[in-house]
Amino acid sequence: MSAAPKGPLHGLKVIELCHVMAGPVCGLMLADMGAEVIKVEKIPGGDDTRRTVPPKVGDEAASFLMMNRNKRGIALDLKTEGGKKVLHRLLDNADVVTENYRAGAMERMGFGFEALRAKNPKLIYCAISGFGRTGPYADRGGFDLIAQGMSGLMSITGEGPGRPPVKVGAPVTDITAGILAAMGVLAALHARTQTGKGQFVDTSLFEAGIVQTYWQSAIALAWGVARGPLGSAHPLNTPYQAFETKDGWINLGAANQTTWLYLVKLLERSDLAQDPRFKDNSARIINRELLATTLAPEFRKRTRAEWLPALEAARVPAGPVFDVLEMQADPQTLARDMVVEAEHSRLGPVKTLGAPVKFSETPSSVRRSAPVFGEHTREVMREYGFAEAEIAEMANAGAVHCA
Repeated sequence: MSAAPKGPLHGLKVIELCHVMAGPVCGLMLADMGAEVIKVEKIPGGDDTRRTVPPKVGDEAASFLMMNRNKRGIALDLKTEGGKKVLHRLLDNADVVTENYRAGAMERMGFGFEALRAKNPKLIYCAISGFGRTGPYADRGGFDLIAQGMSGLMSITGEGPGRPPVKVGAPVTDITAGILAAMGVLAALHARTQTGKGQFVDTSLFEAGIVQTYWQSAIALAWGVARGPLGSAHPLNTPYQAFETKDGWINLGAANQTTWLYLVKLLERSDLAQDPRFKDNSARIINRELLATTLAPEFRKRTRAEWLPALEAARVPAGPVFDVLEMQADPQTLARDMVVEAEHSRLGPVKTLGAPVKFSETPSSVRRSAPVFGEHTREVMREYGFAEAEIAEMANAGAVHCA
């Protein structure tokens, strides 16, 4: 494998004690930007995502491959003294540790923030949980579905009033929590350059859901009204939603007065511009449903391929509603390197999603696929000063697993 360019976090040492999604997303973001991320998996079984199947790629879970590229993987039994010894040595000179255990679990194993900070004052300790490490729900476990419901997200997602609650299709609180955690780690690293000290970084799926409600929370705080679901529509602008064409759906973003006037000109419906019910955004919001039913027949007159260039030429923001395969094949996706190949030690080249942040001088990169269970245990232990005989003894005792 050719040497990849060094990302902006090259040289940063991160120990990931995370499983499933939110924590691994944080590690994924840091690793894509060049950090050395060592993923510590439990014995037996490893990360639960290894059993989130189907689908598989070869004999590896596709979900695990997606969440853990660019990381090296080791397997430890932290209930044994040998496993604890290895982890302590890794943490003694680490820059960052991330974990998403239940509250108190790390302390019971001897790896709580205060214990680790006493040995490594520069350590940044990032905890990702269901509801955060303080408050009446601090001891609760975290699941995306539960967080979406309690954060208000499910109350604003769906086709409209009176319909069953609907979650966002993607596990948005898991993914957002991971991104918030990575942001928190980077902020703590910046603070460390000024103070020389690490700190505790704490975020949650619950808060990750709450921050997705900025518009709806603004309405609720201003008016004391909790808005319900609007389908694909926007709570503060209209027409800003999906419309059906002859052969598929498009999204239309005529979100201000200028683009609204461009749209009615394209539709050759000057009457709509003069109609007092649609004269400005406030009027259109009040008459949102009437406006949608008025516009819907217009869009059914042409195909998606006819509408999109016409809307672009008219300077009205619009785009197709893609499925995931269509998105992955789109030329913009490919031009931005958002579908790439990574080399897996057993499977060869494996397709994955690319790094979403680009840097001109220190580019992010996808350098390797996800590790097989315990793939780098021996390699990492050697680097941290363990002798071959000691590694073999720990492996025979079940304290570590070497693939």
